[in-house]
Amino acid sequence: MIVEDENGVRTVTFDRPESLNAFTADAAESLADAIDSVDADEYDAVVLTGEGDAFSAGGDLEAMADRDETPKESLDRTTETLGRVVEAALTSEVPIVAKVNGDAVGAGLAVTAVSDFAYAADSASFSCAFARVGLVPDTGGTFLLPRLLGLRTAKRLAMTAEFISAAEAAEIGLVNETVPDDELEAAVDDLLETLRERPTTTLGLTKRAIHENMGRYWREALDHELLTQSIAYGTPEHEDGVAEFLER
Repeated sequence: MIVEDENGVRTVTFDRPESLNAFTADAAESLADAIDSVDADEYDAVVLTGEGDAFSAGGDLEAMADRDETPKESLDRTTETLGRVVEAALTSEVPIVAKVNGDAVGAGLAVTAVSDFAYAADSASFSCAFARVGLVPDTGGTFLLPRLLGLRTAKRLAMTAEFISAAEAAEIGLVNETVPDDELEAAVDDLLETLRERPTTTLGLTKRAIHENMGRYWREALDHELLTQSIAYGTPEHEDGVAEFLER
């Protein structure tokens, strides 16, 4: 992974272009560490992107072929690698933005789904490819895709492992928007500028409330929402925002 910090944004670039940025265990750990170490007092967002022509081709098949492990060893490995990536992204106090510069396959698609925002180049394509190699969607796929896309669409992508275009990915809600390849950088920069104008603390509280309420009964969810709002009322960002609005 290449990790770069500039103007309050951490950019994490998957840098194995010779393997279409396929994930190894080490790469997944590095990604989780890069997200986990972001402090909301210093950063406004994290951007994920790929080096070369792909975003990520998912798990490294050569590494899979070389593994000889028990189911328990497999569970421990994936929990400490791809499982940590999902937890880091869902609990990060700053927005995670996927800048999908090329194909996003398997875990690459799942990382797109777990991000808070996703912008894709027109040339990108997507596949929940796990079924092609006899695997169940991981990296949060079975949890996130039904909630993001709806049950039938999630099943279609997971069970057929078909490729879809960037345009269809936007249509079904996998990404926010698609843009011409040479405009992807500018589109993400525009989003980052908007996020910089918003109070990072409030964005973190909003993200936390949405994620933690995903599995709650509505009354419990409402209670949690009001609790989160009471915290937001006490922040300097709220006071400053009200004062600025009244001045205008």
